[in-house]
Parts: sequence; structure tokens; C-alpha cells
Amino acid sequence: MSQADYIPGTCNIGAGEVSRRRLVAFIGLALSLVAFITFISMETPRSARISIFIPLLVTTIGWLQARKKFCLAFGIAGTFNFGKMGQLSRVADPISRAADRSAAIKLLAQSTAYAAAITAIVIALPL
Repeated sequence: MSQADYIPGTCNIGAGEVSRRRLVAFIGLALSLVAFITFISMETPRSARISIFIPLLVTTIGWLQARKKFCLAFGIAGTFNFGKMGQLSRVADPISRAADRSAAIKLLAQSTAYAAAITAIVIALPL
């Protein structure tokens, strides 16, 4: 893919980067499940269950990045990648960089909201 595939505020990563984000989401999900199973088996107090927020946040960020084909870190940094892994290109246009930063902040807020909602459910469950 090329620079022509970059869409400011919408799409800043190609297939290789999307696969990496899916892997991150899977690892976050695995860590979340391990934490949840540990909570069940050890009868963890509700107050300690808030610790599941971090792996859930990793899961939701990875999942949303893969789904939207938009990297949060690249959006903040003003970069994109549709080529080989690690071959970043800079966003030259300041309006495009602003659109990317705005999209990155929205993605982070959405991921945080999802992780917080799931964390609240885990805390509320009578384990």
C-alpha cells in the first residue's frame, strides 16, 4: 500500500500493522481472562477487581485500532504506515495531523469507556 491509502483521522495503518493490533487485543484478552479466573478461584474482594482494568484497556485499544485501521500512537505522533513494519511516514499537512490527533483522542476515550464498563461489571459480579 502507499501514501494514497492514508486517510486523515480515519485510516493510518495497513494490513501488517492491523495484524499486530489484533495480536495485542488477543494478548490483552488472554490476560483479562486469566485475571477473571483468578478472581473467581481466589474469591478476590471487589476492591481488588479493579486491577482488571489495565488488561481490559489493552484489549479494547488493540481491538479498536484493528477494527478502525487507525493507530492511536501514530495518530498522536503524526505518522502512518502502509508498508513494511517499522517503516513510518510523516504526515506533512497540519490539518491532517490535527484530524489524526483528534481521532486518536476519541479512540482512547472510547477504549477507556469500554474497559471501564467491563471493569464495573466484573466488580459488581457476586464471585
